[in-house]
Amino acid sequence: MAFDPTTALLDIGSKVIDRLWPDPTQAAAAKIELLKMQQTGELAQLAANTDLAKGQLDVNKAEAGNGSLFTSGWRPFVGWTCGAAFAYKFVLAPFIVLGLTAAGHPISLPVLDFTEMSTILLGMLGLGGMRTVEKIKGVA
Repeated sequence: MAFDPTTALLDIGSKVIDRLWPDPTQAAAAKIELLKMQQTGELAQLAANTDLAKGQLDVNKAEAGNGSLFTSGWRPFVGWTCGAAFAYKFVLAPFIVLGLTAAGHPISLPVLDFTEMSTILLGMLGLGGMRTVEKIKGVA
């Protein structure tokens, strides 16, 4: 039996049809109707997911167009914060330590855990990368 509830119900429905309609042609017609009902449900779910994504795009556009810094500025703030942390962790801190050590003042800067923030930053960069690919291909 399948783990997907829709497929499991389809399997059960097929077995019930086989028992209720001994005539193979009637059973086949009933199974086709069952498959049509499944496809209709899947299409309805796909349409609902598409509508949800379109609604989120409208919210994103409204946020970006808002004049308030607290409404439209949170995405750039997260981007700049992640970018600054990335620059500090991998560019500034090593050069600061190197420069001060070379000057005779060895220093130990605090080590920052970058694991959680790297997920956000790499996700933002990935989405930005896809947008750049779309622009290059002339899709958007």
